[in-house]
Amino acid sequence: MMETFSDSAHRQLSQMFYTLLFFHMSEYLLAIACHGKSKVTTESLLISKDYILAMTFSVTEYLIELYYFPTLKQNRSISNLGLYMVIFGETVRKVAILTAKKAFTHIIQRYHEEHHKLITTGIYGIVRHPGYTGFFIWAVGTQIMLCNPVSTVAFAIITWCFFYNRIPYEEFFLKQFFGLEYDAYMELVPSGIPFVK
Repeated sequence: MMETFSDSAHRQLSQMFYTLLFFHMSEYLLAIACHGKSKVTTESLLISKDYILAMTFSVTEYLIELYYFPTLKQNRSISNLGLYMVIFGETVRKVAILTAKKAFTHIIQRYHEEHHKLITTGIYGIVRHPGYTGFFIWAVGTQIMLCNPVSTVAFAIITWCFFYNRIPYEEFFLKQFFGLEYDAYMELVPSGIPFVK
């Protein structure tokens, strides 16, 4: 039992570490590739105080449950489901970045720039905000991968609320930039976040 316990904890925590490392480094490097090093700041690492707090809560939950309820962390099928969600969410997000290239930014654009084109093909023909869709799946997946029931629910709710507020704000500017073309796009393609029109 102790060997399984140790193996599960080692595997899950290692997967989480590599998941976070890959996500943040790839976001930063893709931002540089799309926009050039001079236009990219450390903000493209996507690490904020709230994010650090959320991940600290997540690891704290994991360690407490690992100590008091070790069998909770040994459900390999649930943990693997989370890993698959992480990989799928990461893939969706990176495909979105590579499809949009310069049109993809980590900060909502409030002024239309010449290179900013409305992308409606590829993954953007399936959902309007594939980067958000990917992140949502990825974030929830990280907690399922750790078999963290409290953080799974918390991450789902908090991430959903974040996008519930962010998408209308971003689309306000997109409508100004692209007018009727964006209105037509909104009618045909869902946002990519459940219950967010």
